[in-house]
Amino acid sequence: MGYRVAVVGATGNVGREILNILAERQFPLDEVAAVASARSTGDVIDFGDSGEELKVRNLEHFDFAGWDIALFAAGSEVSRNYASKAAAAGCTVIDNSSLFRMDPDVPLIVPEVNSDAIGGYRKKNIIANPNCSTAQLVVALKPLHDAAKIKRVVVATYQSVSGTGKAAMDELFTQSRNIFVGDSNEPEVYPKQIAFNVIPQAGDFLDDGSTTEEWKLVVETKKILDPAIKVSATCVRVPVFVGHSEAVNIEFENEISADEARTILREAPGVMVVDKREDGGYVTPVEAVGEYATYVSRIREDPTVDNGLSLWVVSDNLRKGAALNAVQIAELLGRKHLQKAA
Repeated sequence: MGYRVAVVGATGNVGREILNILAERQFPLDEVAAVASARSTGDVIDFGDSGEELKVRNLEHFDFAGWDIALFAAGSEVSRNYASKAAAAGCTVIDNSSLFRMDPDVPLIVPEVNSDAIGGYRKKNIIANPNCSTAQLVVALKPLHDAAKIKRVVVATYQSVSGTGKAAMDELFTQSRNIFVGDSNEPEVYPKQIAFNVIPQAGDFLDDGSTTEEWKLVVETKKILDPAIKVSATCVRVPVFVGHSEAVNIEFENEISADEARTILREAPGVMVVDKREDGGYVTPVEAVGEYATYVSRIREDPTVDNGLSLWVVSDNLRKGAALNAVQIAELLGRKHLQKAA
């Protein structure tokens, strides 16, 4: 016996990726529903490579009663209007938006990192998925924290435009083409040109000078991993279509060498170490696209602080950062709590 699963925002980048991953991982399904806004109602989309096609259902008229899990991938406004309704109808919500992440009654889960916290979902019948940059960061940090206890993390992100959505991907493509042919390339999605450029702003500015993306990375890392860890983040948008990268500097309480860290990370769930000290002996975003793993490269000791390490962390943000993590949460929920599938 399988689950009845609804994917809300099924026509967006993350929603389509969720459907792909549900099919790839052969999630135990009795039924899957593709749900989206009225403008997409009636459209037909593929259920991964399964050969099955799904007709998109109208979210405004969708009845969540009788459905086991709803994977929300449609943004905070949609989650604000519909997630609690779905949860109240008995359908457990796994939400990809930022709306519930810092709610103390909603667990914020990365299965490789804090799977035990999922039991808290019963308070509101909602589980939050972290920001894409947070997910890959904590997957890399968790085994090192267990080994040597992290005091402080300084991270600079190099975030792809897919993290902003389809319109941002279109803007990068259009601007790149327009520059080559001499056409106008005025920005619309981003505050400045993204093609052949980098933008040191991801999200909106806060009173302290940080941005919302930086704030998320700080507070979510603390909630998932350890509130005692000090985190400083600078988030940068780069002209890459898919795949987030992070330059991470870590200060530990206890001694840990680069060789020890390399060994620990090689054995860690969800991590793939590619760290050869030669030209090309590291992973870039292009190579991470379509993959499940969080890749760690450039592992080296930082002699400027006691017990310091620096790392390079790369992952497909549409997968581990969003869709894969949401499906892994659903799998964890099924194994530990719902236990419906045979």
